[in-house]
Amino acid sequence: MNKTKIVVAMSGGVDSSVAAALLKEQGYDVIGMMMRLWSEPGKEESNRCCTPDAMAQARRVAGILDIPFYAVDAKDVFRETVVQYFLDGYARGETPNPCLICNRKIRWTFLLNHALALGAEYMATGHYVRKVKDEGARIKLFRATDHSKDQSYVLHVLTQEQLSRALFPVGEYPKPEIRDIAKKFKLPTASRKDSQDLCFLAGEDYRNFLKRNAAEMLQPGEIVTQDGKVVGRHDGLANYTIGQRKGLGASSPVPLYVIKKNAAKNELIVGAGDELGFAELTAREVNWISGAAPREPFHALVKIRYTAKEVEGLVTPLGENQLRVAFDAPVRDVTAGQAAVIYVGEELLGGGIIV
Repeated sequence: MNKTKIVVAMSGGVDSSVAAALLKEQGYDVIGMMMRLWSEPGKEESNRCCTPDAMAQARRVAGILDIPFYAVDAKDVFRETVVQYFLDGYARGETPNPCLICNRKIRWTFLLNHALALGAEYMATGHYVRKVKDEGARIKLFRATDHSKDQSYVLHVLTQEQLSRALFPVGEYPKPEIRDIAKKFKLPTASRKDSQDLCFLAGEDYRNFLKRNAAEMLQPGEIVTQDGKVVGRHDGLANYTIGQRKGLGASSPVPLYVIKKNAAKNELIVGAGDELGFAELTAREVNWISGAAPREPFHALVKIRYTAKEVEGLVTPLGENQLRVAFDAPVRDVTAGQAAVIYVGEELLGGGIIV
């Protein structure tokens, strides 16, 4: 019997393990595949996405499910693509989210190409998101059934072509049920903790990583108010986050917060709490899930970072790959380098990088 071949991108965690188990149970020809990612020299045991322990767990799951398992060396492409994106973003005075470029270029390009080379028709992941085909065969993405685990934010980068090859078997399930399914299949990952951190930071503060790998960007400079008054000195723009109050070392009769960064002048711009609200934002590198930008402005929900609550605003497409959002009410902590992701109801329409 000619069964559909599906590669499951495995991580050694419970979600991708259950994705593989569900697909095997449904009768597909399943192959497990895991990437070896770059780690700083001497920290190979610590990369959250591919420690030796995680690799061993994934192999054990594949053995229990009786599916083939392959490890793919992605160290060089990951370092050149994802880690460099992270460093370049901070050098521009932004706060980058490298998970976005990883999903676009590593998981859904590099790894997908390896899956297709093995003769697979689809690649499945353990992401919490729902994929639906409409009547015109256009693929849509919707938030996961379990909103507390929804990962649609980081998948706004995917194209119709990539989505045509994508499967998300766990997106319909609440997380506790996923753990129950793992126990049913006697998978060793059933009680494994979720990982939230950037994998190559190995659980440590990003500032320490920057000091070791890009110390030249941590140049001291002036802390200034929005009207140009100098109120202190900073020890490198990358050491600060938008909205930060503590540890600024600025002299002021009122509490000051980081409003934005001016990388060209190496200035940290601060202001009082009432200066934190942004009425609008613009975004670049916009990807629309449908493959085409909407023709007219429309009202939508906007998420300005992975952990943020959605806020309402008017979205205006600016050509195919830019957009502007005018918020219904001022929004705090809008941060250049993070993604502004657009929803209408449960549907993910797309998003781009905040300028």
